[in-house]
Amino acid sequence: MKQDIQQLNWADITETMHVKGYAQVKGLLSTDEANALKALYPESALYRKTVVMERHRFGLGEYKYFDYPLPHLLQSIRKTMYPHLAPIANQWMQALNIPIRYPGSLEELHQRCRDQNQMQPTVLILNYGTGGFNTLHQDLYGEVYFPLQLVLFLSEPGADYTGGEFVLTEQIPRAQSKAHVLRPAKGDALIFTTNFRPVKGSKGYYRASMKHGVSEVHSGNRCTLGIIFHDAQS
Repeated sequence: MKQDIQQLNWADITETMHVKGYAQVKGLLSTDEANALKALYPESALYRKTVVMERHRFGLGEYKYFDYPLPHLLQSIRKTMYPHLAPIANQWMQALNIPIRYPGSLEELHQRCRDQNQMQPTVLILNYGTGGFNTLHQDLYGEVYFPLQLVLFLSEPGADYTGGEFVLTEQIPRAQSKAHVLRPAKGDALIFTTNFRPVKGSKGYYRASMKHGVSEVHSGNRCTLGIIFHDAQS
């Protein structure tokens, strides 16, 4: 990879996650790596399931779930990133007085998933053409879920496509929702909350629910790859 996950500024990433609920990692992948991952899209043998989004009213576009074993680069990112994210997740659970603590390794998390019959991989690649979009949602998949996830950007905004911004909405209790609109570059990664984040108020921490989606693509083709750490039942 262009950047070594172990050598990222995890103190800065952790602080940004606490403040915003998301953090951008610029240039995690090289251009060649982004292109190689995008080139996997038509390789049908790699996938366990294809979803045409408009059939389910999820939006307009298509995504595919990888089957195990994952391609080496994706397995490496998933396995190497997780131990750096688990402490953030545990700090969030502690702040919100939620009696869940996440294990230090991805293998231990997957054992928890297996105990709940969640054994299907959730890493997915998403493709949007002109007019494509993704409605606001959360990627939970079962009783066991890890509260942080990752998206890799495989297309260049302004060059490969226009529109198609990544959107995060934050529901603040007894107030209107807040939107974050992001345009990461090709090769960038975005770490963000799967479900909610703690926000410090005058009486301690409260839970702010967050959803994510993609605004309408005005032209071109937008491709991203989502790395979700927990497995699914189906």
